[in-house]
Amino acid sequence: MRCRTAVPAALLVTLTACTTGPSLENRGEVTAPPGDSRQLTIGSAGFTESDLLAQMYAQLLNQAGYRTSLITVANREIYEPALESGQIDAVPEYAATFADWLNAKANGPDAPPVGSPDLATTMKALRRLATPRGLTVLDPGRAVDQNAFAVTAAYARQHHLRTLSDLGASGLKVRLAAGDECVQRPYCEPGLKKVYGIDITGVDPKGVGTTQAKRAVQSGQDQMVLTTTTDATLDQFGLVLLADDKHLQNADYVVPVVNRARAGSDRVTKSLGELNDVLTTADLAAMNQQVDSWRRLAQDVARTYLRDKGLVK
Repeated sequence: MRCRTAVPAALLVTLTACTTGPSLENRGEVTAPPGDSRQLTIGSAGFTESDLLAQMYAQLLNQAGYRTSLITVANREIYEPALESGQIDAVPEYAATFADWLNAKANGPDAPPVGSPDLATTMKALRRLATPRGLTVLDPGRAVDQNAFAVTAAYARQHHLRTLSDLGASGLKVRLAAGDECVQRPYCEPGLKKVYGIDITGVDPKGVGTTQAKRAVQSGQDQMVLTTTTDATLDQFGLVLLADDKHLQNADYVVPVVNRARAGSDRVTKSLGELNDVLTTADLAAMNQQVDSWRRLAQDVARTYLRDKGLVK
């Protein structure tokens, strides 16, 4: 790892504005050959999991002979144009979320979503949207960070719950701790009612997977919390996930996205693909825990994982 830089948003916008990105006049066409710059900048979205993935990308590329630096830009509205322009060369993304974001950017905020629970369908839509922007979406691995729902282990035992279908069939009334947008999002309250028949009596707007939300469920104030599949702190609150057995959630598999003109080579693809071959959702959750709960540095956690898997020396 050569360096890590937090880039002020205003500076990144200025630099991006001075760089010419790929033309969108001929959507779907790739006019530039894949590039292989020796110096690559890896972007992180600034939260623990993104930091870990960016660190692993950089260390794998270092091993392959590249010089890398890391920057953190938490706002996708800023880092995605920088990725198009080549100011950032690679970022970890999430398939369905990024597909819907690019779709809204291309077709307006009211465009029907293109992300879906089906990974192949989602990847096809994502690549169709990314390619004319000069971006290459590499293959997804096994790791997925989806929205997920948790209840207390005691509640699950008492009512014999393992899946969201079990909860719907139980007829239990459920107050849900989540973000306030949950009342409108199809994967949240409307989907839980429509797909699973869960009797949601109200949404307690305490945020997605926040400590406050988890404590509300732990105390019995609420019965279920919206969190993610890689949440590393559920055990601390005595919570367990209920399986999304009818696949309400979209296919938010981890995918590397690269600037084709600078990092579209087979060597970059092979290096980052080695991580996707081994990385699982459980691995990500365990690494998140080491950073968030054990206060280890993301760089050290990433290096230990890659060494344990035999990917770096």
